[in-house]
This record gives sequence, structure tokens and C-alpha cells, in this order.
Amino acid sequence: MQTLTIKDKTFALFIPETEIKQRVAAVAQRIDQDMAGRTPLFLVVLNGAFMFAADLVRMISVPCEVSFIKLASYQGTHSSGAVTEVIGLHTDLQGRDVIIVEDIVDTGLTMRHLLDKLATLQPASLQVCTLLLKPGKLQTPLDLRYVAMEIPNDFIVGYGLDYDEQGRNLKDIYTLT
Repeated sequence: MQTLTIKDKTFALFIPETEIKQRVAAVAQRIDQDMAGRTPLFLVVLNGAFMFAADLVRMISVPCEVSFIKLASYQGTHSSGAVTEVIGLHTDLQGRDVIIVEDIVDTGLTMRHLLDKLATLQPASLQVCTLLLKPGKLQTPLDLRYVAMEIPNDFIVGYGLDYDEQGRNLKDIYTLT
């Protein structure tokens, strides 16, 4: 499907499923190499990262664990600028190799909040793995070790990303027209 409508917005195909899968596989391979001999904990940021995380973890060959946290900073098509923790972390991170799995990093404010909070829990290492990065929108410096793709500042939907909670189920990623 080249275009689609969700609620009052029209979106055009931006990144097809085949390219997404190739990029996820490349990131999984890097993580496998970096985490050889270790057992990382993938801390998945809900709701948007669930599809990316599921595909990523299935491609990981090192032993690993998965846990979830939910943070919110979006309202409609724009970041609200305020991060609200919705579901807290219930896993002990002390001495663990933690990889945060995120769908998209744009302003970086949500990720900065999460990194600062998790650092106080004394993990052995703390890395970020994001499907998408909008480098032109970053408002805070971040060390992002695993980035599958860099994209422009467009609003996107699909592959876990939503517009007003719809479109997460799409296999491809679409951009707002």
C-alpha cells in the first residue's frame, strides 16, 4: 500500500518491511558481538517499541532477558516536552548489562530522563538501541550505541509507532504527507 489514511491524516510509504527487517538484523548482529559472554537485559519502552523489540530479540543469539517500562511524552503528532512515567520498572538492574530498546529518539528528552533514572540503579552497563533516530531534532546529547536508521524530522507511523494510538499494526513505516 503506497498511501493510507488514519483518522484525519494521510501517510505515504516511507520504509518498507524488507528494509526494516534488514536493519533490525544488522543491529542484532552488533549486539550479539558486543554482548558475547554476557546476558543482557533488554528494557523495552512501551508502547511503540514492542514490534521492534520482538523482532530484535528473536534475532539475538546470546542469552538475554526482557523487561518493560512505559513512558509517555507524545500527544497526537507532537512531543509534549514533559515525560510521564506510566509503568515503573520492577527488575533489579544492579550489576546488569542493560540495553534500552526504543522505537524512536527524536528530541531525546524521554531517553535522557530514562538514562538518568536507570543510572542511579547501578547497572554494569547501560546502552540504547533505537529503531529510528531523528538527529535534526535532538535537544540533548545522547550516546546511542545501536541505531538501526536515521530519518528526517517527519512524523511517522507503523511498525509499532502510532498516530493517536492507531497504525501500530502496520508492517511498513509511513510518513505524514
